[in-house]
Amino acid sequence: MSKGTLEIHSENILPIIKKWLYSDKDIFVRELVSNSCDAILKVKHLQEQGALPKNGEEENRIDVTVDKEKKTLVFSDTGIGMDEEEVKKYIAQIAFSSAEEFMEKYKSNKEGDQIIGHFGLGFYSAYMVAEKVEVNTLSYKEGAKPALWTCDGSREYELKEGTRTQRGTTITLFVSSENEDYLERATIEKILKHYCTFLPYPIYLGEERINPKEPLWIKAPSECTKEDYLDFYKHLYPFEEAPLFWVHLNVDYPFHLKGILYFPKINRQFDYQKSSVQLYCNRVFVSDNCKDIIPEYLMMLRGAIDSPDIPLNVSRSYLQMDKTVRQLSSHISKKVSDSLATLYRNEHERYVSVWEDISPIIKLGALEDEKFYDRVKDVIIWKNVEGEWTTIHDYLERNTDKNSNKVLYTTESKHFGHIVHLYREKGIEILIAAGPVDNYLIQFLERKLAPTEFKRIDAEISDHLLDKDREKTALDESGRSEAAKIAELISQCLGNENIEVVAKSLNANALPGFIVIDEQQRRMRDYMLQMAKGDANLDSMGDLIGKKTFVINTNNPLVNTLEKLHSQNPELAKDLVQEMYDLALLEQKELSPHDLAGFIQRSNRVLEKLAEKATQH
Repeated sequence: MSKGTLEIHSENILPIIKKWLYSDKDIFVRELVSNSCDAILKVKHLQEQGALPKNGEEENRIDVTVDKEKKTLVFSDTGIGMDEEEVKKYIAQIAFSSAEEFMEKYKSNKEGDQIIGHFGLGFYSAYMVAEKVEVNTLSYKEGAKPALWTCDGSREYELKEGTRTQRGTTITLFVSSENEDYLERATIEKILKHYCTFLPYPIYLGEERINPKEPLWIKAPSECTKEDYLDFYKHLYPFEEAPLFWVHLNVDYPFHLKGILYFPKINRQFDYQKSSVQLYCNRVFVSDNCKDIIPEYLMMLRGAIDSPDIPLNVSRSYLQMDKTVRQLSSHISKKVSDSLATLYRNEHERYVSVWEDISPIIKLGALEDEKFYDRVKDVIIWKNVEGEWTTIHDYLERNTDKNSNKVLYTTESKHFGHIVHLYREKGIEILIAAGPVDNYLIQFLERKLAPTEFKRIDAEISDHLLDKDREKTALDESGRSEAAKIAELISQCLGNENIEVVAKSLNANALPGFIVIDEQQRRMRDYMLQMAKGDANLDSMGDLIGKKTFVINTNNPLVNTLEKLHSQNPELAKDLVQEMYDLALLEQKELSPHDLAGFIQRSNRVLEKLAEKATQH
């Protein structure tokens, strides 16, 4: 037996490792199992090179044993093992450069200060839960003697001949009293399944194998079936609906990256901001937050990515931002956009069927990433009120003669009002822009597609809405037209200087009137409302609109009775005019909640008056 001291530059290194290096105690399981995998992998390399004979009956495996009575956790593998000199070299030395600087950085406990490197510190994570650790190991070398290394977490250790008779290493953790929850089998099983599910060699907890399923991403896409992808998704997310489709990543240059990204089915409870893509490094789970690798607009994707090139901090818990991370992010974005374009070209009907779910990803990506926009601009589709799908480019080509450089749209997706029907009767195509980011996308596209303009159908008095053959232009003895007199009467009844009344001959009789709001002013108001996040309403933002224009239809029967009714019953006429105005607001979703109660009361009052008038005859 020999004794020695750990070769380090400070007596305080182990407390620093225990307190600051690892953000989560559970990681010690990952580190010890990963080391065992590395040891087994070395055996395979030696066998392939002929330096070690192959044993067909031998199973490369890792065994984890929990013993509550002895208060021990045991990690045993059939890996390459070590002799006494190797134990001194790889276990008894904590080898790294600039140790003092390293300690100072970890004392700060700031994520941004954590430096990258391969320090061989994974083994020492065991001391986060153990008061003593034993390493019993036997090297693969012919004639090697087993070695037993013991250390209680201080600088002192013992090294003597071990008891192991087969090649490999057994690490025994004598768990401290404050960490006895790690002696629960269920706890260790949960940690193993979290971090080690996809490691390449069998891991057993007692008699149960923890990792029976291989990661699908290690296969070539040509070797995977639809059922394989769906089964793997169910394995990753057992409680979610089947995905819409997926993107298989397989990159060897200029970095190594494998993975599968799934487009999930969106439901009302879906969290757009939560990252659910799992990050692996050489099949070892690192994190379920890939916000630095996955662009923000792709955060809603599901799946897993694995790269040995991702720069991790020393505890393998966080990414270190560098050029590689940015390259990975850019490549993932390109791969996703290319896959979307391929789906659009080759499976157009399927693309259309999943558009509602994938459109938030594509639209946000277009807004946030110029390169992404350039790749998806031709696959952004819009539904028109006839239920047909189109791109903006195709829409403009079809409507050049009717509406040059102008895209008409409605924000109502299901129940179309009278204005839509007026346009439809003239054969004018109207797109539906009812998505949560459509307003932003429209403004973005106007800059990209200038001089093209987007106009909501109630943003102007279009010639398409007018029937000029029925205009009431005849002048009376005072020089006023009938249309002007109607407009003056309506304005008098409304008594609101913020409402400009215009009387026009519309091409349908049924619509009494509608509200016109300038496109840019309405956009500004809607933007301010959204920024206020519920702290504002249509009333408080009314000043941003300025005057509303109330367009009265001179061909409507109700409008044409108002002059006579006003001479007989001014109060009823006034209520009816206000009713027409509020109905127009209501149809265009411009009636504020504050005015709704008054609208209902007035509606009842008008109905009562009309009923009384009808029963008098």
